[in-house]
Amino acid sequence: MAYEYQSDHALSYFPCRYGKSKLLFRGPKKRLDGDYVAVLGGTETYGKFVENPFTDMLEQRLGTTVANLGCVNAGPDVFVGDEVVLDICSHARVTVIQIAGAQNLSNRFYAVHPRRNDRFLKASKLMETMYRDIDFTDYNFTRHLLSALESNSADKFLMVRQELKEAWVARMTTLLAKIDSKVVLLWMADHAPEDNFAQTGLQADPLFVDREMLEQVRPMVDDIVEVVAGHDEVDAGYERLVFSELDAPSARQMLGAVAHDRVAGALQGVLSGLL
Repeated sequence: MAYEYQSDHALSYFPCRYGKSKLLFRGPKKRLDGDYVAVLGGTETYGKFVENPFTDMLEQRLGTTVANLGCVNAGPDVFVGDEVVLDICSHARVTVIQIAGAQNLSNRFYAVHPRRNDRFLKASKLMETMYRDIDFTDYNFTRHLLSALESNSADKFLMVRQELKEAWVARMTTLLAKIDSKVVLLWMADHAPEDNFAQTGLQADPLFVDREMLEQVRPMVDDIVEVVAGHDEVDAGYERLVFSELDAPSARQMLGAVAHDRVAGALQGVLSGLL
């Protein structure tokens, strides 16, 4: 297994920035003065623990520069407010957007950190009124917060989940309207959008996003690519990840290298017709 003899710094991500953006992306930094593809996304796009992420494989297969603009734990909020990223995407031949979960974005119930979207900042007055017996200072991360809300009241949690789903559609609509290029959405998960698992378990990624939500934004994009990694593929891909023993639990949450292989192949077929 890859991690057994690796140090904490075995895999270098060559972190870099573009322009005046405060976001750190996986490098090496690409020259964007010619034709290129921009890829927005979260931890999977960044390629955490993956030696050769799908963005690198896609660049090799297309023969076109691919800028990896993935950020660890990013939701739509990271990119909506970053003018540098939006400009890079608008000048790209095609922009690919990995579909992120609905938990990591600000909404009527709570606010998240503008760059580290998995960080819970504060509850709204509405949230405090609904959950008077919860001390929100006990929570730093959105998924931990949502787990507490669900345990507190299943009925109230239905309202929170619905708000997150509606906020996701609204934020994605805003993001897509700000990108002046061809756009392909990427569903990269261990389940299909219509799977009930996507509607229930809080460990599902992208959390709460379903087929109905995708269809609401479909008119604004050129295509939606769906890659569903089976359990055997996730297990096989885990064996090819590079991480320390301390990072083993985090690595287990990733889809793995096999899924990245499949994503590169699926995107190659679609992007070849759009470039």
